[in-house]
Amino acid sequence: MTREKASFVKGERLCGVKAVSELFAGGKFLSEPPLKIIYLTAPADKSVSTVRVLISVPKRNFRKATDRNLIKRRIREAWRLSRMPLTERLNASGRRMDLAIIWNDTQIRPYDSVLKSVTGVISRLANLKY
Repeated sequence: MTREKASFVKGERLCGVKAVSELFAGGKFLSEPPLKIIYLTAPADKSVSTVRVLISVPKRNFRKATDRNLIKRRIREAWRLSRMPLTERLNASGRRMDLAIIWNDTQIRPYDSVLKSVTGVISRLANLKY
């Protein structure tokens, strides 16, 4: 097993109106407080990354952009460091996944709490039947 570089490049980010609307229209929900997850699996495609992620923090809960950005940075870092079990499982099964991670809390949590939640989400997603 070769270790992949732990980065979060543009190709791993879910962007585009069509891709995001398909995810929210046909995705399945999963909850791991304080996170809400929407995911959609599809057959693997060489032109698209194995896992594409959208991270969102509602403005309704955090009026200041600096607070929203802090939470998004913490989620991105936790995702970047702990995503490998999910990507390896998807590669082995010949599938890919689009994923939306939505912060569903009204307070800022410390990084350790965010890391624990993201790791829990990844383990639950890795153990799903595809």
